[in-house]
Amino acid sequence: MTKKKNEFSPNEFVVYPAHGVGQIVSIEKQEVAGFELELFVISFEKDKMTLRVPTNKATDVGMRSLSSPDIVAHAMKTLKGKAKVKKAMWSRRAQEYEQKINSGDLIAIAEVVRDLHRADDQREQSYSERQLYEAALERLTREIAAVGGNDEQAAAKEIDSVLMGRAA
Repeated sequence: MTKKKNEFSPNEFVVYPAHGVGQIVSIEKQEVAGFELELFVISFEKDKMTLRVPTNKATDVGMRSLSSPDIVAHAMKTLKGKAKVKKAMWSRRAQEYEQKINSGDLIAIAEVVRDLHRADDQREQSYSERQLYEAALERLTREIAAVGGNDEQAAAKEIDSVLMGRAA
């Protein structure tokens, strides 16, 4: 399955698994160790970070276009589900959550948000639970905002109402 040389183009929003939603600023050529490399220059404005990804490696590292509205709808449906908390030790679960967040898979990220979300009347979250929850929530919010062309506040409200509605 070979795709056309440049599947992504400047100004396009993409999802990079380890960093979430970024925007391709440009495509540049650089010489590295005597080889000319073509690189996507991706800006992650929120994190004040720029990433350069070789164009020929982009899909191998899991870089992808934004999710389709169908996938967003599926992610929202996932949030409505009942939290599935395994009985494994926290360190093992935390590792799994981390992998899901960094997979770049919107549904997996939604699962982490669902599983770690706490209503006000539930037990307190540990610091590490909260960190993972917030990381997953931020990824989810950014992508849903980017797909819907909304700002992040609108997306956050939408996610919050789904999570709150679930508790009822």
